[in-house]
Amino acid sequence: MERISSRQNALVRQFRDVAQGEVADRMLLDGEHLIEEALTSGIGIDVAAFSEALAEGTLARRVTGATRTVIVSDPVLNAISPVQSPAGAVAIAERPGSNLERVFARAPQLILLLHDVQDPGNVGAIVRAAEGCGATGIVCGERTADPFGWKALRGSMGSAFRVPLATKQSLAEAIQIARGKGLRIFATSTRGGTPLRGCNLRIPAAIALGGEGGGLPTAVIEDADERLTIPMQPPVESLNVAIAAALVIYEAARQRHTERVHVSL
Repeated sequence: MERISSRQNALVRQFRDVAQGEVADRMLLDGEHLIEEALTSGIGIDVAAFSEALAEGTLARRVTGATRTVIVSDPVLNAISPVQSPAGAVAIAERPGSNLERVFARAPQLILLLHDVQDPGNVGAIVRAAEGCGATGIVCGERTADPFGWKALRGSMGSAFRVPLATKQSLAEAIQIARGKGLRIFATSTRGGTPLRGCNLRIPAAIALGGEGGGLPTAVIEDADERLTIPMQPPVESLNVAIAAALVIYEAARQRHTERVHVSL
């Protein structure tokens, strides 16, 4: 297995460029878990770097022969990993394509529309919750953080490899497509909407959520078929967008599960 001990090696710059989002069709995977999830999902890995401690581990043996594998010194590991305390395994992998058609493919649709969610940690948490609660796809608006950025990927823990995602999309166009497919458009609002439990989320639906601080634009709220509000005890008026998304899709999952149970009875 190749060894790299110099921070001046060209591979170090390659890892940094990918971590900074400067390579359009590649993503950085930090940690054994993400690399394993990518392999299981059939995602191609260009190069995997391991610390001395992990170089003889199960994952290193699994990728050796199928991809370029290198052992790196601690200074090099610190240079190629964007996290403060590197886990000892970092890889460059193929980035899944942005596919709006695939987002809407599985019925009954439960789609999340993310407007200006700029914190990658929030985006990652939303993707993870989306998979856990059965959302069928996510559309990320033009200024929403990249779900395939390294920080968002760490938050989604592999869910981004399985949940259909479309990135850098016009939400106006996505809403138009959703309407054309018969989906009901919900816009989350801190007040004045139908309480979450009162919304019919059994039907095909697209739910728009606004980013940190600004929320949804007035135009999106007014154009929606229905406003959705998560009731809060005062003085709390709103929730973190990732928590709000999780509550909404959990409620949708509960309603859909209840409906299936009733039908089977």
